[in-house]
Amino acid sequence: MVNVSMWAKAVNVIPRVTKDEWDGLDVVSRWLIATRSAVLVMTFNSAAIAGLLAARDGRFDLTLWLLVTFGLLFAHATNNLLNDFTDHLKGVDKDNYFRSQYGPQPLEHGLMTKQQVLLYTAITGLIALAAGLVLVNLRGDATLTLLGLGAFFVLFYTWPLKYIGMGEVAVIIVWGPLMVGGGYYVITGDVSPGVIVASLPVALAATTVLFGKHTDKLEADKAKGIRTMPVLLGERNARYVTIGMLTLQYALVVGLVVYGSLSWLLLIVFAAAQWYVRAVRAYSYPRPQAPPPEYPPNIWPLWYAAFAFAHTRRFGGLFLLGLAADVAARMAGLL
Repeated sequence: MVNVSMWAKAVNVIPRVTKDEWDGLDVVSRWLIATRSAVLVMTFNSAAIAGLLAARDGRFDLTLWLLVTFGLLFAHATNNLLNDFTDHLKGVDKDNYFRSQYGPQPLEHGLMTKQQVLLYTAITGLIALAAGLVLVNLRGDATLTLLGLGAFFVLFYTWPLKYIGMGEVAVIIVWGPLMVGGGYYVITGDVSPGVIVASLPVALAATTVLFGKHTDKLEADKAKGIRTMPVLLGERNARYVTIGMLTLQYALVVGLVVYGSLSWLLLIVFAAAQWYVRAVRAYSYPRPQAPPPEYPPNIWPLWYAAFAFAHTRRFGGLFLLGLAADVAARMAGLL
C-alpha cells in the first residue's frame, strides 16, 4: 500500500525500520530509504543553484534544468546504493559497525538481498545515465566529459577514494564545480570563474556533513582500515578543519557580494547563524561518550554529522532563497 507519510519522513530523516515494517512498505518508500534520500537535498541545492544562476543571467531553460536535476539526483542515489553494496561485500558493516547503527543498511539488516540491491542500483543508475545521454545529445561533446566525470565519482567514491582520504576532496569537487558549474554549462552553453566560485559555499556545506560523519566514526574506520580524511588528520584536527569550512562558507558569500558576483540579497544566509554557532560549539569539544538526555534518540550515534547537517539544510535553503530573490529583483528591474 502506498505510504505517503513514509515518503515525507524518508526525505527528511533516515528512518529506522524493522523487517516486518519494511515488508509492508511500497516500492517508493523502500527506494527512498535504501538510497538515504534525506541527504539528496544537498544535490538538489546544487542543481537549483545552477538553474538560478542561469536564470539570473537570463539564460534559463526549464527542460535542460529538469534533466540536469533528475540526472544528478539519481546519480547520487546510485552512489549511495553502491556505497552500501560495496561496504557489505568488503565486510565493513559487520559487527554493528557505525553505519549500521544510525539507519537501515538494507543488506546488513536483511531487508534486501544482493540481487534486489543490484536491481535497484541498475534501475537508478540507468535513469541517471539516460538523463545524461539526452543532455549529451542536446548539448554536445563537452557534456559527455561531464557525464564521464560524474560516472567516475559515482563508481569510485566508495573505493578507492574514500579509503585513501580523497572522498572529502571528491565531495567539494562534485557538489561545487561539477554539479553547479557543470549544470550551469549544460543549461547555458558556457561557464565563468564567478559561477565556479559561487558554487563553493554549498560544496563546503555538503563536505562538512561528510567530515562530520567520518569524524563521528573515526575510530571505527581506523579499525577497518578506511583512511578517510579525518582518520588521516586525527580527531582534533578534523574538528578544527570542519569549523574552518563552516566559517569559510560565510566568508565566501561576503566576498562574492563585495566583489559583485552575488547581490547583497545573498547575505540572508546569515539567518542560519544560530545553527552555525551550535555546530561550532559541538565541534569545539570531543564527541561525548553517550548522547545528552535531551538529544533525539533516533539520531545517535551521529553527533558531529547531525549538527553539520542541521546547519547545511538551513544554509543551503537560505542560499537558494537569496538567489531566487536576486533573480526576482533583477526581473523586476530592482537590481
